[in-house]
Order: sequence, then structure tokens, then C-alpha cells
Amino acid sequence: MQGLRGRNSWAFRACQNRRAFLTFRPMDQLSQYVPVLILAVVAVGFAFGTLILSVLLGKAGRRSRAKDMAYECGMTPQGEGNTRLSVKFYLVAMLFILFDIEVVFLYPWAVVYRDMLKESPDLIFGSMLSFLGILFVGYIYAVKKRAFDWTS
Repeated sequence: MQGLRGRNSWAFRACQNRRAFLTFRPMDQLSQYVPVLILAVVAVGFAFGTLILSVLLGKAGRRSRAKDMAYECGMTPQGEGNTRLSVKFYLVAMLFILFDIEVVFLYPWAVVYRDMLKESPDLIFGSMLSFLGILFVGYIYAVKKRAFDWTS
């Protein structure tokens, strides 16, 4: 029993090591971030260095109209490079995103369907029917407004 209480016992040394470990030393903790800071400085320096070097060594003065022209598989491009798209394209894209996100809400329902079917079958089935009903009304509205018609 006496051996556990002495200064040379393993319990005393473990307690001392724990106290030393728990002691807050802010400079020791901040010094651990020095390699990360050096890496960040090197990364930013490399990025800006390569940009500056490319401007200094590049042949920016030797540009011509043919070199600045868009490449169209070896053919001379006809018309403007940036064509304007119809608003209907964006409308269809937004409707796709809307209905795609709505379908994502079906997954949690499918996961808990079997468990909820045992507890309250009318609630889970009714909630999904109302959800799909609202989704269907939105789809009918989009069809009536001719949102999916690309001809015009």
C-alpha cells in the first residue's frame, strides 16, 4: 500500500503526466498550425507566381483575329458564338428541378412506410395521396400553361 503513495509510484507519475497533458498552453497549440500556414502561403504564392510568370513570359502581343476565333472542329464558325436560348428552355429546366426535388421527398416516406403501416395506415397513405395530389395539380397547371411546349 505504501508503494502506491510514494513519488516514484506509477500512479503518481500517471497523475503528473495527466496534469501536464491537461495544462493549457496556447503557444504550443498555435505552433502546431505553423506548417498549415506555411502550406497556405506556398500555395497562394505558387498560384500568383505562375500567373505573373505567364504574363511576363507569354506572347500576349502576338495575337491575331484567327487565333482569337472560336474553334469549331476545323471549320470557320458561322454566326455568333453565344446564341440566346428561349425562356421556355429555362422554364422546363426549372420545372424539372422542381419535380425532381419533389420526388426526393418520396424516399423518406418509402423508408418508414412499412413501420408506419402497422401503427396508422390511414395517416401514411392519406398524407402521400395528398402530396401526390398537389404534385399532380402542379403538373396539370404546367401542361395547361403550355410550359412543356418547345415549338414556339
